[in-house]
Amino acid sequence: MSRISERFSQLAAPGEGCLACYLMGGDPSLELSRQAILAVAEAGADIVEIGIPFSEPVGDGPTIQAAGIRALAAGATPESILGMVSQVRRDCSVALVVMTYYNIALRPGLRRFSGMACDSGVDGVILADLPVPEAGPWIEEAKRAGVDTIFLASPTSTEEALQEIGAAATGFVYCVSVLGVTGARESLAAGVGDVVKRIKAHTPLPVLIGFGISSPEHVRDACRVADGVVVGSALVNLVARRQDDHGVSLKRLSEFVAEMKRATRKGQSVVGVSGAAAAPRQPGSGNENVGSAARKGPGRRKNDH
Repeated sequence: MSRISERFSQLAAPGEGCLACYLMGGDPSLELSRQAILAVAEAGADIVEIGIPFSEPVGDGPTIQAAGIRALAAGATPESILGMVSQVRRDCSVALVVMTYYNIALRPGLRRFSGMACDSGVDGVILADLPVPEAGPWIEEAKRAGVDTIFLASPTSTEEALQEIGAAATGFVYCVSVLGVTGARESLAAGVGDVVKRIKAHTPLPVLIGFGISSPEHVRDACRVADGVVVGSALVNLVARRQDDHGVSLKRLSEFVAEMKRATRKGQSVVGVSGAAAAPRQPGSGNENVGSAARKGPGRRKNDH
């Protein structure tokens, strides 16, 4: 069982939602990025997504585009970011996912990139612009390396596309909650519950809602209809804005993540979310620290190197 699947199994018993946190690798530097990832994991993130910057990030909004520009300006490369991830893995066993674009994997070769990801301790890869019909070669190499392949599904995905995603994905399915690019938003998109229902009709995998999740209210609403959330731009904004003489304010990052994680444990009524048929999630009831051991120490597995 992969770290990703194991974490979802641990969360299932207390009915707790999954909190996945996105940070751009190398922003504002590799060392501060490493510290931020560790702080976010220690604060309660169940999965940490690490972006590998790309020069043409078609799915990214202004916040994450700016983070990618900062990382590239600081000299970040796919190799250096994966090297930094391997340092994180030595100190932390939280599930790690890298998110980038297909050219980043294609340029060194799919076998080499998937092997590099596995060797660094990555558990899953999201190639945001890779559609399932063209993903066969990557899926084969990722499977060979023991790395999960996570696909994005959106409100405009056809039933045929959702069926393909459900058959091909491993780890979880990333539900894009809105039409458009990444970015913090005022409210959770209306109708996202219906999108999650459509996805779940085609896969037994967990479904996480992302794009626009930026408050505990969003998290509570999303965890009523899905298995958890991905928080990205709101965290990246903190990296950009909350700096002191020592760089990124790790304390503020930790406080924000802890607040968002608490919201995955609280059953709340859904506001403006269509298709919310699930019963309210219950508080942890003594299980608030479930999985904390999974965040401490490397916890190496068969596919770890």
